[in-house]
Amino acid sequence: MATFLLSLIVFLPALAALILAVCPGTVDEEQQSRRNDLFRITTLVVTIAVFGLTIFTFFVLPETSFNTSAGEMQNVFYASWIPSFNIDYFMGIDGISFPLIMLTALICMLAMAASWSIKKHVKGYCILFLLLETGMLGVFLSLDFFLFYVFWEVMLLPMYFLIGIWGGPRREYAAIKFFLFTLVGSVLMLVAILMLYFKSDLVELADELKIRPAVAESGELVDPKQEGLGEIWRKCHVSSSARDKVFIELDTDRKTGTHQPVHTFNLLALAAMGQHTDLFSPTWQRWAFLLLLVGFIIKIPSVPFHTWLPDAHVEAPTPISMILAGVLLKMGGYGIIRICYPICPHGGYDLAWLVCGLGVVSMVYGAFAALAQTDFKRLVAYSSVSHMGYVMLGLGVWSATSPEYNTDYWVQGVSGAMFQMIGHGISSAGMFFMVGILYDRVHHRNLNEFGGLYGKMPFYTAMAIGLFFAGLGLPGLCGFIGEILVVFSVWNYSILLAVIAASVVILTAGYILWCVQRVYLGAEYRGPHEEELTPCNTREKTIGCILLALAILFGVFPYHTVLNFMDDTIEQQVQDLTDWTRDVKEKPPVPNQEMDDEETPETPETPETPSKESDSTAGVEGLQASELATLKKTPARTEEQGRPLTALAP
Repeated sequence: MATFLLSLIVFLPALAALILAVCPGTVDEEQQSRRNDLFRITTLVVTIAVFGLTIFTFFVLPETSFNTSAGEMQNVFYASWIPSFNIDYFMGIDGISFPLIMLTALICMLAMAASWSIKKHVKGYCILFLLLETGMLGVFLSLDFFLFYVFWEVMLLPMYFLIGIWGGPRREYAAIKFFLFTLVGSVLMLVAILMLYFKSDLVELADELKIRPAVAESGELVDPKQEGLGEIWRKCHVSSSARDKVFIELDTDRKTGTHQPVHTFNLLALAAMGQHTDLFSPTWQRWAFLLLLVGFIIKIPSVPFHTWLPDAHVEAPTPISMILAGVLLKMGGYGIIRICYPICPHGGYDLAWLVCGLGVVSMVYGAFAALAQTDFKRLVAYSSVSHMGYVMLGLGVWSATSPEYNTDYWVQGVSGAMFQMIGHGISSAGMFFMVGILYDRVHHRNLNEFGGLYGKMPFYTAMAIGLFFAGLGLPGLCGFIGEILVVFSVWNYSILLAVIAASVVILTAGYILWCVQRVYLGAEYRGPHEEELTPCNTREKTIGCILLALAILFGVFPYHTVLNFMDDTIEQQVQDLTDWTRDVKEKPPVPNQEMDDEETPETPETPETPSKESDSTAGVEGLQASELATLKKTPARTEEQGRPLTALAP
């Protein structure tokens, strides 16, 4: 059931796009107008169906409903895709991906409802829109790194064409800039993927976790499902085909002392290797972390890789700006929390200062840049750079260190970052929609020419002020919870960074209030097309009210609407990384047990020290017979030998 429903959620938009693609066109203008309306309505119905399907799957159907008390992957399924490289069609959800899946389905539905302003090439627009939704949903559901990368790239071309064809006057420049920045990040990500793949080895992971398949007298492997594979191994959800290869190689190593590595793209298994084996050295992890980090912060975007965002937002049509701010930027933060930290903990620990520093710089720079803008849409774009800085800062506060290893503050930071992504997805989509309503009427965004809209469009003004205050971080609205949780968490990591992060709220209030004053509360409107400033229609009111209602709901009931779904997953991940910090990164070095030459005189030719055999016997003195038998079956490992694979039986 999970296989079918999750696949349907991802590929229903793509299937609808394929159907639209084969629909014939027409030359007659009147028929084309009716055909365009049909394309829009069909696409809107598909996005509504996807949103309804997510609600039915995760809230209504008992077999697949989301369990808020489980901190591990749910509704996991896999099918072999490219067996020769252990690439699987591998999907699942947890508390990190689930809120973002719901956000994606919601924003796509509202953005399509806002697409009635699209007049040219409507069929092509709808096809690309649906393909974009498939790519975004696939990213949040994929648990295979190769599959994740495929969906990541699927998003690139639809967004490029949606900006380049249906954008503003400088749309080609903005589209090419977006494409190049994102492509560079994708190439760096691909290099990191290859680094991790060719260093990975499921056989070594199984050996490290003491996974021992039963061996019959005939030498054939017994079905490994009958064996207790260990909690960590179980959570990796290794596919049956890869698991069979692992146990065959373990048996080969038992017989010959060597084995062929079994590489994998399994994100959960790669995370286990990064935290429980020596396959990825600290230096290797730092480089992989840095490559992945750059690839993801280009998408967030963070200073200094943010320059594509203002141009893309300004030139993109309103519904695409809603998706760009509401969903696409969140994929960078999702990649950091899903991939960077679990797989490369050495890099995350050693470069925490870099992540936090980039977050604070983005917050401050974005706020000052927004203050300097005269273009309404560019101001909102720079506000996104500032607000997403809180996400970077919350994810980077690796504060669970010695001596207490207290996870509370780090959990608070990651929870705040996740909530900020959801809250910003609502408020930023709403702000861009408010800008789009004005642009569709007066065809300009010059802040100096607006004013007095409260008297002309009172209902619109009320919606706009509410959504802009949500972006400001006003208590009781969705922007407040994430920011305050991040600031609280940073205090235990760095008081200076916490003070700077809290002070950015003043700058945010400055450009938001200044914008509200110039646009809505001024004396009179000074721009062109004043006669077009008509009240909102029913469709616009519906979209704006939904976004404003969610902003209020998330701000008043943050736990029941968002935090409740992510708490256990975040706590589990933070606890795993804290255990790694204590047991690996900050583990005290083993004291040198060799004695000084002055204290240990040379022994005569016939030493009286006990032999190695007597040492081993003395070391196990007092063990029960069964424990002693188990110990004798496990060969000793020395520092010089490293951690070689061992025989499965004596």
